[in-house]
Amino acid sequence: MGLLGMPNAGKSTLITAISNARPRIADYPFTTLHPNLGVVRVGPEQSFVVADLPGLIEGASEGAGLGHLFLRHLQRTRLLLHVVDVVPFDDAVDPVAQAKAIVGELKKYDEGLYKKPRWLVLNKLDMVPLEERPALVKDFVKRFKHKGPVFEISALNREGCEPLVKAVYQHIKAQQVAEQAPVEIDPRFATDTPST
Repeated sequence: MGLLGMPNAGKSTLITAISNARPRIADYPFTTLHPNLGVVRVGPEQSFVVADLPGLIEGASEGAGLGHLFLRHLQRTRLLLHVVDVVPFDDAVDPVAQAKAIVGELKKYDEGLYKKPRWLVLNKLDMVPLEERPALVKDFVKRFKHKGPVFEISALNREGCEPLVKAVYQHIKAQQVAEQAPVEIDPRFATDTPST
């Protein structure tokens, strides 16, 4: 699984909350300078690897910021979690516009990467009053036009992380099983003797 998002979206906090990785975390953009890998343990003999990459910015596919150096790492993942800070410090910043810019960079960089399963993870909801959360989430999803799964979390206090981890594991496991499914052979074409 790969974590995708703008700098300061909370990706490093999320990987720390759900895995054994201990990346550097600070309250400024581009704290993550190198990919961090962590193992997420779901249960006995149930685990998956998560990759936290430097945050992407608009223009990343052309080389802006640091994320472009690591976009190729996301090609190895089975699932992308698009982590979005729903309450940015700057009121002038529109999280929906930022999220759309990230999706645009994926599409410019590689069509295959753009088409990978991508789930939306709305982070930092602990900073939103409980009664305001449903409207905020509904508005974000509607404006972002997201059709896939949506998870509401606070990586800082681990709120919502357990259901997210379990859903990711089930998705990855189902993909692995599908890839290892035996090939059905039409009995009309199966023979025990070589053809002449």
